[in-house]
Amino acid sequence: MRYTYAFEKMTVWQTARQVVKLIYLKTKSFPKEEAFGVTSQIRRAGISICCNLAEGSARINPPDQNRFYEIAFGSAVEVVNLLILCNDLEYLSDEDYALVRTEMEKLTYQINNLSGKKPPNTLNEPDAPPYGVDKS
Repeated sequence: MRYTYAFEKMTVWQTARQVVKLIYLKTKSFPKEEAFGVTSQIRRAGISICCNLAEGSARINPPDQNRFYEIAFGSAVEVVNLLILCNDLEYLSDEDYALVRTEMEKLTYQINNLSGKKPPNTLNEPDAPPYGVDKS
């Protein structure tokens, strides 16, 4: 029988896992010269989210656990930053940008709510607004 780890049962980890798959799918068409640049960076940041959620779930001490969740949140914001830059550089279409951005907003909302307490300036649940992109 296969053991199921606690992180595998976490909705937020499952969301992060799907986002990583989406990031890999959408970055396949990035320029070859970016293989060790932005392509690698956005993929690694996505993987970092999943890894920190998993590692945090294995911690017994809540402050220790929350530290890993904070790192996961930081990696998620890094992904959002890279999405914006990739869209600016026209590596990512406006449609793909909006799709992944919406998923990232859902994910950051879930991560932000893991600790059970909301710090100042927290995120509200996303309404999934349409994104107008200024290419100037």
